[in-house]
Amino acid sequence: MSSTSDLEQLAEIELEKEEEEDEEDQTCVTDAPSLPPGSTLGPDSSHPYYDVARHGIIQVSGDDRYGRKLIIFSSCCLPPSHQLNHRRLLEYLKFTLDQYVEMDYILVYFHYGLRSSNKPSLKWLREAYGEFDRKYKKNLKTLYVVHPTNFIRIVWNIFKPLISHKFGKKLTYVNYLSELGEHLNYEQLIIPPDVLRHDEKLRAAQKGEPPPSVKTPPARPPLPTQQFGVSLQYIREKNREAMIPPVITQTVTYLKEKGLMTEGIFRRSARVQLIKDVQKLYNLGKPVNFEEFGDVHVPAVILKTFLRELPEPLLTFRVYNQVQDFLNVESSLRITRCKQVVESLPEHNFIVAKYLLSFLHVVSQQSIVNKMSASNLACVFGVNLVWPRHGSISLSALTPINIFTDILIEHFHTVFGSRCPPAQVTP
Repeated sequence: MSSTSDLEQLAEIELEKEEEEDEEDQTCVTDAPSLPPGSTLGPDSSHPYYDVARHGIIQVSGDDRYGRKLIIFSSCCLPPSHQLNHRRLLEYLKFTLDQYVEMDYILVYFHYGLRSSNKPSLKWLREAYGEFDRKYKKNLKTLYVVHPTNFIRIVWNIFKPLISHKFGKKLTYVNYLSELGEHLNYEQLIIPPDVLRHDEKLRAAQKGEPPPSVKTPPARPPLPTQQFGVSLQYIREKNREAMIPPVITQTVTYLKEKGLMTEGIFRRSARVQLIKDVQKLYNLGKPVNFEEFGDVHVPAVILKTFLRELPEPLLTFRVYNQVQDFLNVESSLRITRCKQVVESLPEHNFIVAKYLLSFLHVVSQQSIVNKMSASNLACVFGVNLVWPRHGSISLSALTPINIFTDILIEHFHTVFGSRCPPAQVTP
């Protein structure tokens, strides 16, 4: 049986081998690592961890299909070790996770780009694992390790004595990005260009079988009864001109009756297969009875999933840039600015948004019991109400989205009160 020091030496040798094999592709570790597509130029210099955050190593990609936050760690964005304080990196990782660990979340680790010149020490890894107590581990649903190598497997063996069986079961190795797309919404992931190029190289090297395709197949025409992944207009036309989509009315009605006093409502996920089954029932036009599932988190996840799968966000693409400029608006003028943005929405979007935000305002009023204040709800719903036309939402883009959504919920009556379309519906 190999000693820990032997395994550590073997890990170093494997990493050196991987570097030699990849000599021609040294684009990753530079003084200015490439930022993922869809990310902004980085956080503001006033960010408490600007020295680390500016590299784009850690990104939050909104929610996955089942309402779980996606947090991404990209090794290829790590600068050379002498340019980064790894203790600060650990603090920044905890700072980021602290915003989301009370809800279910997913970690995606892109291994490609780790080099002897930029890798944290194994001592640092031990300290990091030791500092991630139960609060961080209990709501982590899966840790995806993308493009694993022998180095990763050796390091895993080194850490095996420290890692609980329960935590170990959360680890999933992913050899190609196309495999990752089977588990997560590939379009939503913030993937560094270097990782994309590496994946293409790996797939091209495959022999005897066609490389897995990263692209999704052409979409089939939607069913007449389709509810998920189709526009508000399509749903309205197929549902006797109902202004509020059935998924929204049914989940809101049920949650208003059964879920207002549930602690952490909208923070928890539900069984993935169960969510798929409910979506299928809706898309086939079959009745859905949430009482049958005995879990109030099922309709909560279905509501978020419906919003997230709209082809255009409920608040429309046009609003995104206005929301991103929100931090430049004086605090005393932000409610007025919110009101202007919302009142500029097309009538149908405004009516649905008013219905939904009215309900979320009611949820926030019970925050003493359910722990879901307007700001907590904003963290959950912001990314499901507004996103950019191209690319993903970067970590720095989340702050204005959350502040904007917080005001929509907290000051609902002021923001939505003036515009009352004749066709509006209240929950």
